Amino acid sequence: MIDDILELIRENVVQGRITQEDEGMEEGMEGQPGVTELTEKALALGINIHDIINKGLTAGMELVGQKFDAKEYFIPDMLASGQAVGAAMEILEPHLAKSGIKTKGKIVVATVKGDLHDIGKNIVSILLRGAGYKVIDIGNDIDTQTIVDAIRTEKPQFLGLSALLTSTMMTMANTIQALDKAGLRDKVKVIVGGAPVSEEFAKSIGADGYGADGFGAVRIVKSLASDEDK
Repeated sequence: MIDDILELIRENVVQGRITQEDEGMEEGMEGQPGVTELTEKALALGINIHDIINKGLTAGMELVGQKFDAKEYFIPDMLASGQAVGAAMEILEPHLAKSGIKTKGKIVVATVKGDLHDIGKNIVSILLRGAGYKVIDIGNDIDTQTIVDAIRTEKPQFLGLSALLTSTMMTMANTIQALDKAGLRDKVKVIVGGAPVSEEFAKSIGADGYGADGFGAVRIVKSLASDEDK
């Protein structure tokens, strides 16, 4: 029974089905329980929250990542699955606090000043939440001082910066410099991403990591988190 429900959660994440009204990627699924109903059922049955997240939600997103890499899925498909995970995490968050299960870490994310694009940032946020991280999304078109203030206040382990315009890329460098001047640079790992951003650019501005896409960003965060534990 437990494995069956976790498998259904995983499958419905892959299908991008939040509720039973959703159609999913395949035909004939409408009317069947979606991720939110299945998550509620798993909680009612006393299934371990850690298993719901890891064996259901995260395992589902890993399959979505494989399909995305194989070009079987595209951004809208990935976003639908990510939104399903996000909806489930909203249900689970109060129970996480009660159970004493700690999140894997905290990350502040922002699209830098002058850039109004936020689809990539939103995808990364959803995927990170599904992977067990606490995400503080402070929005788009965010100036450097606001980002520095957020790092000082939230004290996250990670900062994710996004830019879609070449004209705003250097704001990432300015932000890293501002963190250094504020005495905060050594307290947070900075990951950058966005269409015009490259690994070479990330290294040139002193970032700790570069995410080519949403799943790449999650892998980098996990890698940097592992480095901290060494």
